[in-house]
Amino acid sequence: MNEENKIAGLYIRVSTEDQAREGFSLKEQEKRLRAMCEYKGYEVYKIYKDSGISAKTGNYRPAFEELLQDIKDKKCDTIVVLKLDRLTRSVYDWENILKFLEENDAYLDCANDDINTTNANGKMISRILTSVSQQEIERTSERTKVGLAGAIKEGHIPARAPLGYKHIDKKLVPDPLTKDIVIRIYNLYFEGKSYYNIATIFNEEQVLGKTNWKDTGILRIISNEVYKGDYVHGKRTNHPTLYRDVVEPIISKEMWDNCQVQKKKNQKNYMRTQTYIFLQKLKCPKCGRILAGGASHKIKSDKWYFYYRCENCKNNIHEDKIEDKIKVLLADILEYDNVVNEFFLPVLKSKVDNPKEQLEKELKNLNNKKERIRKAYIDELFTEEEYKQESKIIENQIEMINSKLLENSQAEQLNFTTEDILLKRDMDFINKVKLPISYYAFNDNWDLLDRDTRADIVMRYIDDIELELKGNKYEVKQINFRSTFYSDFEELYKKGYIDKKRPLTYDFNGICFDTNIRYSEYLPIKDIMQHLYRLNEYYEVNLYKGTYYKETEKLDIGPLHKNEVPIRVFPLQENNNGDNNWLSMGMLATKNNPNDIKVNIRDVFETIPNNVTEEDF
Repeated sequence: MNEENKIAGLYIRVSTEDQAREGFSLKEQEKRLRAMCEYKGYEVYKIYKDSGISAKTGNYRPAFEELLQDIKDKKCDTIVVLKLDRLTRSVYDWENILKFLEENDAYLDCANDDINTTNANGKMISRILTSVSQQEIERTSERTKVGLAGAIKEGHIPARAPLGYKHIDKKLVPDPLTKDIVIRIYNLYFEGKSYYNIATIFNEEQVLGKTNWKDTGILRIISNEVYKGDYVHGKRTNHPTLYRDVVEPIISKEMWDNCQVQKKKNQKNYMRTQTYIFLQKLKCPKCGRILAGGASHKIKSDKWYFYYRCENCKNNIHEDKIEDKIKVLLADILEYDNVVNEFFLPVLKSKVDNPKEQLEKELKNLNNKKERIRKAYIDELFTEEEYKQESKIIENQIEMINSKLLENSQAEQLNFTTEDILLKRDMDFINKVKLPISYYAFNDNWDLLDRDTRADIVMRYIDDIELELKGNKYEVKQINFRSTFYSDFEELYKKGYIDKKRPLTYDFNGICFDTNIRYSEYLPIKDIMQHLYRLNEYYEVNLYKGTYYKETEKLDIGPLHKNEVPIRVFPLQENNNGDNNWLSMGMLATKNNPNDIKVNIRDVFETIPNNVTEEDF
């Protein structure tokens, strides 16, 4: 066929804005191809445009497919492109195109590449050019992957920020405005609510001013690894990549994992009928399977009995047997929870990690956004309904920020310190000794807690409970605490602001006792005296000094007054007195009756004595 008789289909394509800026714009390609056709005498049948689509294998290009169909229908017989890589960058695809051209008596002409598909040499050159182009795109892809991996490890997540997060300096960080919503979703789901239940609750409450919460959206949140601090790149590909601990988590890994297990159990309207205190905390020591919870009901006594069983090995352990084994430990955890976690740590952390500046900045941004929406409505860019809907969403966010700022303001007015933690724990112990009935009325007791509260405490503090087989029965071997619990606890303990129980032999008025006694680490004598004088604002408390002999592990102290009970012991020397064989120790003690209480009974449970001046020492 002569050139004069060729009917051309002009194919033009750009895949990115960068290519358009570099001279590959659709308009520029069309201009150059029309000029070439005019020079060669080609008749232009049609312009075929694919915009924003790469020539990657598997990508569907509607305009290119239309061109191929028109060649099959004999409407045109020549593909005219600027460069070969506008058509394809894949050797595999190019072979298919060559085969197609040959089968349909069609041709290819490139403005910038000297391509001739009518002979063997021309086809060979086209294959070489395509191979070079494919290598270039593969090398670019490799460099991109390496750079992307480095960016992700730095917290630069290449995706839209999910609910609960926002981008600051290209990093994904928790959003104080919405992260609590994510936490609530996970908690509701773990409690047994389905995606549908949660979406319904949020729509009824109009969370974030929305009434279009869907169960599919809740499912995406529950399934997103980013909330536990990880990120999966290429989820929809055959080779996704997991990056661990690249984002500040909103949900603990334990909670995320537990919710994935829960997914297998939850149906659309599933709700647990029973609460299992140690659910997800027990594994079979024989096969490693997580034990399932079970319950039986005795109609005559109307009592429920709970147990945990291995579906593989058919062994089980009764719940009360676990509780009996670790009840003292659970009571200590509950005491820690009451005094430290529930009372002091939230206040202390709000002072240390106070996001006041961030919240005030966010409030300013929202007010500016509200003003922009108002002006847009005045300029008739919004309908009245759209304006009201957008304004309501922003007003809800403003209200949320103002409530958080108020909480911070109230926290700043409180005068709690780490020293108060030890004081409150000592006061609780004294109240338990002097006023046992009132103490249990004012403080939580493990045996009196409902099952949901017990399960919540176990979930918060215990990572798992190791079991062992003795004969064919399970026994509790070891309790493994969550690292977050231990980090807070240990930090306070090392600084002397919290106590632990430890076994100790001491000489009590000439009689040796082996007991578990409350023990705390070293504090300067000035802090000890401050502590003692504050306790004496409410009770009569005495300080005794004695000696702890390391070789015999015996404490020689006293004599104590009649009916006195030790409150706590502590070293009076820093760093364990070096390498000496003895250690100077102190002990606080009080009488085991309420006669020496100096204030109203309610005050010893609900208030803390103020600091005293050094003149009172």
